[in-house]
Amino acid sequence: MTAATVELLDYSDVLAKFEPVLGMEVHVELGTVTKMFCGCPTAFGAEPNTQVCPVCLGLPGSLPVVNQLAVESAIRIGLALNCDITPWGRFARKNYFYPDQPKNYQISQYDEPIATNGYLDVVLDDGSTWRVEIERAHMEEDTGKSLHVGGATGRIHGASHSLLDYNRAGVPLVEIVTKTISGAGERAPEVARAYVTALRDLLKALGVSDVRMDQGSLRCDANVSLMPIGATELGTRTETKNVNSLKSVEIAVRYEMRRQAAVLASGGEVVQETRHFQEADGTTSPGRRKETAEDYRYFPEPDLEPVAPDAEWIETLRATLPELPWLRRARIQQEWAISDAEMRDLVNSGAVDLVIATVEAGAPADAARSWWVSYLAQQANTRGVELTELPITPAQLAKVISLVTAKTLNNTVAKQVVDFVLDGEGDPDEIVAARGLGVVRDEGLLKAAVDEAIAANPGVAEKIRGGKVQAAGAIVGAVMKATKGQADPARVRELVIEACS
Repeated sequence: MTAATVELLDYSDVLAKFEPVLGMEVHVELGTVTKMFCGCPTAFGAEPNTQVCPVCLGLPGSLPVVNQLAVESAIRIGLALNCDITPWGRFARKNYFYPDQPKNYQISQYDEPIATNGYLDVVLDDGSTWRVEIERAHMEEDTGKSLHVGGATGRIHGASHSLLDYNRAGVPLVEIVTKTISGAGERAPEVARAYVTALRDLLKALGVSDVRMDQGSLRCDANVSLMPIGATELGTRTETKNVNSLKSVEIAVRYEMRRQAAVLASGGEVVQETRHFQEADGTTSPGRRKETAEDYRYFPEPDLEPVAPDAEWIETLRATLPELPWLRRARIQQEWAISDAEMRDLVNSGAVDLVIATVEAGAPADAARSWWVSYLAQQANTRGVELTELPITPAQLAKVISLVTAKTLNNTVAKQVVDFVLDGEGDPDEIVAARGLGVVRDEGLLKAAVDEAIAANPGVAEKIRGGKVQAAGAIVGAVMKATKGQADPARVRELVIEACS
């Protein structure tokens, strides 16, 4: 029976028989303006093959020059990951033929990476901490992109032809490789997701990348193998390539554990190969047999000087490191006096930085938190975008909140103002003025609206007179409708009860 036809083993049976072992490789596209070894721009989404030159296309006679900002970013990443920074290291040529690599080799680092022997402490769902040890972080250049046309899946299998876009070729990358992650047991998929989540947050805080997994700025390869319980020799691993969401990292690891366990339990052997993650159904499919380092025929890059950061430069860069995201969250949580569950909701919704920025713009923390995780989260879901992609700034939201606090707007009208901001009509003050959306404060108008609502609802008014004050809500609602939501509900309620006394 082949690996492609075995049934998946129940997760509990996997854990009863095997110990999962992981290794995570994360590729980070650095947010530099130009490429790693030439002056071509790195902007995402440009017309195919318009951001290329002889250097990144590998044309004869062209010579690479190292991007200093990319080196600085790599060092800062290494420092933030508690790594040792290599005082002297060379680039190497990683030789292989693949259509999206125009030179037929990739400039990378092999035995002399920029950073080694670090760690990252990650927080799991129950609040416990797991230390993931980092083996290395090395610099390299990205490849181009292949577009497979004519198939149903967008992959090469079944496609009628392929197109190549070399815009991405040469974009600066840092690849971060963990040491073996073992002992996690049933929590192995969770540890994998938590690690990539923490790494993404760290890289974003450093400002070295936009870490957009949907655009390939952060790409995760998950290595998974299984050891029979009690064994000491590692099993054969597979490498699931380019998993492009945090949730998918966890799903891919869990699936590979169940698939490999089924292969082994049936007497088969796991094939050392790359695998593709299928977002549609959460499965993996075979890619190519996995090469070893010897297959790449590494040798020192003859056209580049070694990278030799001195101690003073390293310490200068260390001084630029920001407050680590998890330490910042712990401090903010204490300052805001919110529970672990509330903080997890903020983290899971991607709202932490947005709430902090809104508070820094002058809004109370509880109001900022409420807006981002409730109404604005709903708007993001409706529009099919991430919370951070909504066209409203923390400063604009802080202004809306200040208008509510000043009772210039009530909550209902404030939501309308936010909607208009999202639709691109301008800043809150401009929208309120242009649309006349301030709270109605004219007592005469409010009393007239109350009298009219009472006259239209005599039965309700009689209940209020009989002592059933809660019935006032129906008349308050009628007044709010008549004033297009612009009245102060609390003041309207007072007027209703006064009129029915």
